[in-house]
Amino acid sequence: MRRGERLWAVVPAAGRGERFGGRRPKQYIPLLGRPVLSWSLSALLAEPAIRAIVVALSDGDRRFARLPEASNPRVRTCRGGVRRELSVASALEALAGDARDADWVLVHDAARPCLQLEDLRALVSAVGNDPVGGLLAAPVGDTLKAEGRDRRSDRTVPREGLWRALTPQMFRYGVLRRALRLSIERERAVTDEASAVEALGLRPRLVPGRPDNLKITLPGDCGLAAAIITTRGRSANRPRLRRPRI
Repeated sequence: MRRGERLWAVVPAAGRGERFGGRRPKQYIPLLGRPVLSWSLSALLAEPAIRAIVVALSDGDRRFARLPEASNPRVRTCRGGVRRELSVASALEALAGDARDADWVLVHDAARPCLQLEDLRALVSAVGNDPVGGLLAAPVGDTLKAEGRDRRSDRTVPREGLWRALTPQMFRYGVLRRALRLSIERERAVTDEASAVEALGLRPRLVPGRPDNLKITLPGDCGLAAAIITTRGRSANRPRLRRPRI
């Protein structure tokens, strides 16, 4: 990042998580004693270079205020929308008085609790001088099948050159705001910010990230996320072994 450019973050958290099911939005499902959203926010707050984080909430959300991160002075909230691009656009609007067009914005999923600080910093380092911006991503390792009728495989899809889009995704404030405004005007739903930027004719950089940067989508994902976080905690607390003298 060039001198004078600042870093902000946005977390769209107004979704209901319909594929997850249940009465409680998935970002508030308990995970190792804390809501999923609490883990996602703490991963961003671990980076002191982020000046502020704007969380886009659904109208009438009463759960967020009970999160410990809600009282952090770097955390702000705004009213989100019924679709992702509306929530992110609303958060960018909330930053309008502070952020400049040349500043950078990280957009991170509310239900992606396994982000590691090393990956976040790798993204900022790789993208900070890029003319477009970019996103964390992981190469596809599984064989891919195209579904046909009756839930049967029609064909195998070549996986070479295919990546799974992760978050955070990082773009300049002015570019991202313009990209989302165009998507909204054309009533084109977007599943991630990179696709909106691609619609401007730009090509975001793919920055390799850890494949265990899991997004919770289905109920079974909670157990996997808990295992990932628990394993990391054990590794971090494991005493270092002294190298034998040779």
